[in-house]
Amino acid sequence: MMKFRYLFLVVLLSFTRSVSAAEYGHIHLAAPDTAVAAQWYVKHFGGTASGFGGDTSSIDRVAYGNIPIVFFQREPGEGSVGSGVDHIGFSMPDVAEKMQAIIADGGKSLGDLVSFAGMTIGFVEDPWGTKIELIDDSDLRGMHHIHLSSPDPETTLQWYSNMFGGESDKFKGVLDGLFYGNVWLLVARARGEIAPTMGRSMDHLGWNFDNLDEAAVMLKAKGINFTMEPRDYRGIRISFVDGPDGVRIELVQY
Repeated sequence: MMKFRYLFLVVLLSFTRSVSAAEYGHIHLAAPDTAVAAQWYVKHFGGTASGFGGDTSSIDRVAYGNIPIVFFQREPGEGSVGSGVDHIGFSMPDVAEKMQAIIADGGKSLGDLVSFAGMTIGFVEDPWGTKIELIDDSDLRGMHHIHLSSPDPETTLQWYSNMFGGESDKFKGVLDGLFYGNVWLLVARARGEIAPTMGRSMDHLGWNFDNLDEAAVMLKAKGINFTMEPRDYRGIRISFVDGPDGVRIELVQY
């Protein structure tokens, strides 16, 4: 009987881990012309532009490895700063040069270059209001991180770890974060009130699950709030949930 209970517990824990394990999925921004926005990101950060499912007749996204930035075709509204997702980050060896190129191409400087943990970093804003960190991190090039804003960074980071996994680590031995194999999730302490992301230039974040329906059962048991139940959409399966600090999150099963 004891052996049976042990085996049952092992199977149950294995099932729980397999259902709740997630990989970081996508970032959803807004721009009046999705093709123009996609090409702007390709020009400055590389990646591959395409449409949904790889269609090239209607460009609305840029893939950085297996993480796409997807654009809503709408006015971007207010920028990312002041919401629960302050900025995204890209890594390159020529931060100063890249910063000047972005400013010359419709972007906006958000201050001078500074040094952090031996790396050069700078902040800009894309033409549609999303804040972008430029960072020279030789350990991870291209798409680098998503930086949240929260009045309680520790609790927020623990929430994401509990819901979506990720490897808990310190970025450069300094900042607590979660690493999803090819992108960091970091959290800074907010100054003042935080606005919801929905309707702003950075509308929502996304995580992928192998089985969304099973994951939904597990996530609901952990107390997550589903604003849209899992449903089929253009050959995939999607749903939306509320994250801390007004962050809208899409869950996807391909």
